[in-house]
Amino acid sequence: MGKPTGFMEYNRQTAEVVAPKERIGNFHEFHIPLSKEEQQRQGARCMACGVPFCQAGMEIMGMTSGCPLHNLVPEWNDLVYTGNWEQAYYRLTKTNNFPEFTSRVCPALCEAACTCGHYGEAVSVKENEYGIIENAYAQGFVQAKPPKVRTGKKVAVIGSGPAGLAAADQLNKRGHLVTVYEREDRAGGLLMYGIPNMKLEKHIIDRRIHIMKEEGIEFITGVNVGKDIKASKLFKEYDRVILACGAKNPRDIKAPGRDAAGIYFAVDFLSATTKSLLDSGLKDNKYISAKGKKVVIIGGGDTGNDCVGTCLRHGAACVTQLEMMPKPPEKRAEDNPWPQWAKVCKTDYGQQEAIALFGHDPRMYQTTVKEFLKDKNGKLCGLATVKLENKKDEKTGRMAMTEVPGSERKLDADLVLIAAGFLGAEKYVAEAFGVALDERTNVQTKKEQYETNVKNVFTAGDMHRGQSLVVWAIREGREVAREVDASLMGYTNLSP
Repeated sequence: MGKPTGFMEYNRQTAEVVAPKERIGNFHEFHIPLSKEEQQRQGARCMACGVPFCQAGMEIMGMTSGCPLHNLVPEWNDLVYTGNWEQAYYRLTKTNNFPEFTSRVCPALCEAACTCGHYGEAVSVKENEYGIIENAYAQGFVQAKPPKVRTGKKVAVIGSGPAGLAAADQLNKRGHLVTVYEREDRAGGLLMYGIPNMKLEKHIIDRRIHIMKEEGIEFITGVNVGKDIKASKLFKEYDRVILACGAKNPRDIKAPGRDAAGIYFAVDFLSATTKSLLDSGLKDNKYISAKGKKVVIIGGGDTGNDCVGTCLRHGAACVTQLEMMPKPPEKRAEDNPWPQWAKVCKTDYGQQEAIALFGHDPRMYQTTVKEFLKDKNGKLCGLATVKLENKKDEKTGRMAMTEVPGSERKLDADLVLIAAGFLGAEKYVAEAFGVALDERTNVQTKKEQYETNVKNVFTAGDMHRGQSLVVWAIREGREVAREVDASLMGYTNLSP
């Protein structure tokens, strides 16, 4: 374990951040990493609990507690404390293919389940993970290691998001010949075009893709499987196919005036900004600009927050974020005990920046759209909103958010971004391969399995489980790789 008394001697420390008003002037990552010495002190705080919930990754009351990848957190915390950084890297990557991604974008389910956090402050696990992987790159520990023996089996992975990349990485290690197809012009899927640059700079993705190519994985970009290439062609060329195409089917808002000019889905807004940023530094103007506009974002999740931060970097005049549900409590409720995920109010980086810039939180809770207002030219000019309250439905007896009479109000807006989540797999991909969908429009498989109703076709990630976290996508990628490997070889020795 770390230092036996470390959790009593040292306070929790996390990375410093660039001030909000300064960082909104660019799209760079804004966290300032801890020094190596401080990082080792943070490793010393780990208690090496008898029951390490941090790595459990189990479901408690419908919520995940601990890391879904079962990262060996106490082990590499101890190795950080003792300064054995190289061994810490090997233990970290035993369970996690891409810690450079998760250490930046994961909400740290491990920290939420940390025993230190029960009565005090959790160990800064995410910071330690970042320190380990970035030190590994700096010291040359991360190197391409092509498999020494090839099986001759060929696997096509459709989609290069975290699930597809993890599956490809694992299967390539086993010696199979893997080809990854990506419809966008750059590999990375959600990581590349769904997550803003200030959360995950894209050279970090390119750095990993370069290593994967050196290890023998082939990447084919700019090809939309199901449209540009027929499934039948892949069935002839490959022994197995993995569908890891994500859940890029956005949930719409059905309200009068939806056809007004100036309403976009959040995923299109974020993707266009990142592509323009990478192609030209935003000089080509091939993106949806929020500069000088009154922006309303519908949706209070991570995607909505990313839209807030991106709009501020564009130079929006003002930003409002609508959230249907009530504001979460500041502290855990009695029915939400540790080690459950704490359902408390979180003010993320975008909201922090809006508060610094405009002097108030951009979020409006318990509010929904009644109508999109447009001018005589059909352009968006505002929203009609209404407040909601949680009331029992007399017919069903269930609690539901219902409109509050007389609470209607108007919001000025000339740009609306819909960040209301995703509905599941895109229909054309499912139809191209003939795979069945469940009632949530995710690709259907047997419980805790990954093979579809079509022989030799497997699925993983958001396309399989619905919209979720990067860490869950990596876990599903690793698990589908085991299943595919076993189907090809009759057994598998890939790590779960």
